[in-house]
Amino acid sequence: MNDLFSVLKKNNYFVTFFFLAVCTLVAFLFAHVIPGNSPNIALVYILGLILIARHTDGYRYGIFAALFCVISINYFFTYPYFKLNFTLSGYPVTFIGMLTITIITSATTTRLKKQALLISEREKVLVEADKEKMKANLLRAISHDLRTPLTSIIGAASSYTENSNHLTEEEKTELVTQINDDANWLLNMVENLLTVTRIQNDESHVSTSLEVVEEVVSEAVQRLRKRIPHAKINVSIPEAFLMVPMDPLLIEQVIMNLLENAVIHSESKQAVDLVVTDSSDSVTFHVIDYGKGLDEDKIPSLFEGQSASGSSDSHKGMGIGLSICKTIIQAHNGTICAFNHENGAEFSFTLPKEGIHES
Repeated sequence: MNDLFSVLKKNNYFVTFFFLAVCTLVAFLFAHVIPGNSPNIALVYILGLILIARHTDGYRYGIFAALFCVISINYFFTYPYFKLNFTLSGYPVTFIGMLTITIITSATTTRLKKQALLISEREKVLVEADKEKMKANLLRAISHDLRTPLTSIIGAASSYTENSNHLTEEEKTELVTQINDDANWLLNMVENLLTVTRIQNDESHVSTSLEVVEEVVSEAVQRLRKRIPHAKINVSIPEAFLMVPMDPLLIEQVIMNLLENAVIHSESKQAVDLVVTDSSDSVTFHVIDYGKGLDEDKIPSLFEGQSASGSSDSHKGMGIGLSICKTIIQAHNGTICAFNHENGAEFSFTLPKEGIHES
């Protein structure tokens, strides 16, 4: 039924005859049911002409409608009724007036439709360009960031196999630990990249359901502590029972990425704060560290998939993870940002309480 209605709305003939029929019925109501409203009949048809010009393409439908309106007023609502009388005074003026209104409205709406189409096409081009830019940034970051851990794994494995007879147990444990750490980081990176692929396959949107904020935060913190046992995190959540539309696994991943960045890269001497704040239409998650802060020059491009670290040990840089965070939050119709405060840096993202694509 909805598909049929959509097709009919796009049919110019249907739109024209629909509005003319409605206007004629209303005009009959004014003329024969509610006496004394005859002057309003022309206004009813003029309104119909404007609507037809607005919802049809081109000029011919409006011109036909103007001709129909003038003839209808003459035939149905002018004495002698149900007879055509083209000798009435003012008849040519009425026709010319309605025709002028139709042409002006059609020209205006046609121009507006063309402008709207150009704007829509321009927005599509910008969106595609933004996607291509993000893909290019991700590829650059991947080529740079994945090379170092792979080289480290190969080097550690080679050292172990070639010199195992000459290494102490402590040195062997150190090499194996290094391999394990780099392998886990690579696994996490693959999971992040799969997340981006999943969102892009869903046309940049995700299916959401109402989730308890406290449970999502708790799960993310527990998963991070399994990955980084020494991580010190202070969590603060409002006492009010908060539920937000989200994909819980994706939001947990965002929280984990931000916490991991704060724990590893901030060089903070204090525990990292994870603070949740509530407002009337959204919930905001703040990850606050007390370390060296962010490079002000890199903040504008921090979420574009570029490596946040220029060191040779940038395989655990923030770039790719932050790009994934931005992709996930945008897919939730939310916002994410980063800035420095007096004693360190803060990353925060906001999710609307009214979700999209709720399941």
